[in-house]
Amino acid sequence: MRLREYQTAASKTDQFQRRATKTKSKLTKAEVVPLLGLVGEVGTLLAEYKKLLRDGPGHLRFRDRLAEELGDTLWYVSAVATRFDLSLEKIAAANLKKVHERWSRPKRRAPLDASFPQKERLPRRFTYRFTYIPFKDGRPGVALLDYRGRQIGDLLTDNAHKVDGYRFHDVMHFAFVALLGWSPVARKLLNRKRRSRRKTDEVEDGGRANVIDEAIVAMVFDYIEHNLAATKEIARIDSETLRGVRALTRGFEVHARTEAEWEEAILKGLAVWRQVEAHDGGIVTGDFARRSFMFSPPDGRTKARAARRLTVAQGKKGS
Repeated sequence: MRLREYQTAASKTDQFQRRATKTKSKLTKAEVVPLLGLVGEVGTLLAEYKKLLRDGPGHLRFRDRLAEELGDTLWYVSAVATRFDLSLEKIAAANLKKVHERWSRPKRRAPLDASFPQKERLPRRFTYRFTYIPFKDGRPGVALLDYRGRQIGDLLTDNAHKVDGYRFHDVMHFAFVALLGWSPVARKLLNRKRRSRRKTDEVEDGGRANVIDEAIVAMVFDYIEHNLAATKEIARIDSETLRGVRALTRGFEVHARTEAEWEEAILKGLAVWRQVEAHDGGIVTGDFARRSFMFSPPDGRTKARAARRLTVAQGKKGS
């Protein structure tokens, strides 16, 4: 039986037909009854499960009772849908689409910038290093270096009253590059803006897109309550947060990435960010094709050079 057929047949057994009301903002008795019935049936389902826990194999009719109560629950779901002029088939299809996007990770994904010239594409594989370089006044700033040791972008600090590791937040932008093939901020840092197409440059790589990229990182940082060390225990990102992230990207190319893909990018990004912060720097490596984003600790020579630069700079400041 199709859901449409079930919904039509079920509505014929409804004892509370909907009546027209002048004020649509108020629920009628015919609308409230199936809602209350739905709540009641869920309670009955729990009661049957409680009996199973209590009696174990002694609850011989558990499967029969479970099937009956699920059937009653389905009837009330159908009744509620009918009350509000909703199609049970469309509801089911939308739900399957939603859970598929939440839990299914595609095996293959095309890069978002595959049709652009090579110089305008985000790197498919990359290695960058986070280390310290002093500002002119001697304050330590976090620098992002390419494989040749050239600085990319400006020096960063936590920009906060309390040291919390946000100075390494560019890690997340590059996690998005590796796992989603997207990051307007990283694209700007790497001078990979897609200037060959004016509209793409203006919209997808423009100021608004950069703000959204930064907002998502800030949103994630707020989600973990500014505590990178605690992310070691996080294995999932709640659906509400993921929906919020995708809502921010509505109208942009990256909106095609699913909640599952965002969860993977955020979790792997946080894992690397935590390690970079714990080691006060380090190397990040990404590979879009392999869906990998990894951390390597800074070698002793790198840490020693960074420490010497800071010592010299601070000595000049003191003199």
